[in-house]
Amino acid sequence: MQNKQGPIPIIDLFAGPGGLGEGFSSVLGKNNEPVFKINLSIEKDPVAHKTLTLRAFYRQFPKDRAPVEYYEYLRGNIERAELFAAFPKQAKEAREEARCMTLGKDDVSSRVGEKLKGRKDWVLIGGPPCQAYSLVGRSRMSGAGARKEGESKARYKQRAAAKQSQFQEDHRHLLYREYLRIIADHSPAVFVMENVKGILSAKLKGEKIFPQITSDLQFPNKALGRKVKSTGYTIHSFVAESDDLNGGALNNTDYLIRSEKYGIPQARHRVILLGIRNDLGVREIGKLQPKPQVSVGEAIGDLPPLTPGLTREKGLKPVDALLKLLEADWWLEFENNERTSQLAKFMRKQLIGSKGVRHRESRGGPFVEWHKHALFDWYKDKKLQGVCNHETRGHIREDLWRYFFCACFARKEGRAPHLRDFPEGLLPKHMNVEEAVNGSKFGDRFRVQLEDEPSTTVVSHISKDGHYYIHYDPRQYRSLTVREAARLQTFPDNYFFEGPRTQQYHQVGNAVPPLLAAKIAETVRGLLEGE
Repeated sequence: MQNKQGPIPIIDLFAGPGGLGEGFSSVLGKNNEPVFKINLSIEKDPVAHKTLTLRAFYRQFPKDRAPVEYYEYLRGNIERAELFAAFPKQAKEAREEARCMTLGKDDVSSRVGEKLKGRKDWVLIGGPPCQAYSLVGRSRMSGAGARKEGESKARYKQRAAAKQSQFQEDHRHLLYREYLRIIADHSPAVFVMENVKGILSAKLKGEKIFPQITSDLQFPNKALGRKVKSTGYTIHSFVAESDDLNGGALNNTDYLIRSEKYGIPQARHRVILLGIRNDLGVREIGKLQPKPQVSVGEAIGDLPPLTPGLTREKGLKPVDALLKLLEADWWLEFENNERTSQLAKFMRKQLIGSKGVRHRESRGGPFVEWHKHALFDWYKDKKLQGVCNHETRGHIREDLWRYFFCACFARKEGRAPHLRDFPEGLLPKHMNVEEAVNGSKFGDRFRVQLEDEPSTTVVSHISKDGHYYIHYDPRQYRSLTVREAARLQTFPDNYFFEGPRTQQYHQVGNAVPPLLAAKIAETVRGLLEGE
């Protein structure tokens, strides 16, 4: 299908802050013109929608030609209303593109029809919310947890059964049907659907969900009970070589994309389906090509170093709270123990050596002046002259000690410590910490990101605490900032996240890495342009 009608329309459902759409929007053709154009992005969360609208505004301008006012807004020098008032046409287009709507509640289908204006060579992208499919989410929703003190066995079983029933009825299991409804109503040439790895093993009423989803996606009208003759779809993998156009047999795991294999600085494993309308006559699908691994240090090492905040202790600087580690009751034994003395020596040097912890560092902020450029062009914007969303959280004293210990341990041992590696005096006072130390679940509840490897998966839980996202630099002894997490997710540096910091973390954790999305978009482009 040769495209002669301008950019290929994109409809983005469950858009979040726009990671998937950003990737598609970044693909350029001749004369640096966009190959794809987002006609509509749907997101129900008002804060994520605000981020989505700002990025839609940015894209109204040609590449590298966003106005000065945009950067003034990022710097905090003008208000959002002032920015939009200065460019009313672009602001109106952005608001038309990014809509705060809820699938299954609002009439999204009619809006899609209005935006497509009869185009047939369009692409549907998006991923239904994943809490009901994620392994962690399922554990939280379906498990009753430990028996409470004084709770009878009968009451515990009753509570567990109620929790399981609640999980089975969770409406998020079936949100993919809203995505399916848009396919059935408007017949995109191609669709791209993303979800968590857990969807492969998730069950509903004893039956695995994934085979039913792929079956429904092949025949959307039939799945919705409509007696309408329509062209179906074939579901393909972006990565499995066994996938051919004659219905090559695929295992469920063949749909799994391991992001770190494709140049993303994060071990993010997601199921991404490629649906192709059967009448397109596609003869070949270009697979994603493996790229060298990108490490955490390569992704975030150029960002300005920051000091964490300190909570619950007014008048005490974080660095002074950290130095009190040397006065802790357990420190002397830790330093004199033959097994741990070398690590203790290294930690002491990091604390009080000539290049030890810094005393005059900033906690950062919504915008930090910075003139050092990122290692990779993907992140760069020379007009920015700084870093957005780069502000540290506050932590209690004991967590500063734990973060510092984890970073030092990783430097010495080349791995993140398990709770059994912690000095006893540093163990958190959690109810199940003894089980964790002995090797059961949650033994890695403090996870430092290794400088020379891709990060672990950045998920929305990063909004709750930073224990799984500890900076590798002992001299910074803190959790990652929103911008550092966004770098691991491959958001460009000029991508600004709106809302309170907790909401910013949540948006970043829920997104598809834009750089991975751009690679996927190139495959889709090849299908639609016959390349």
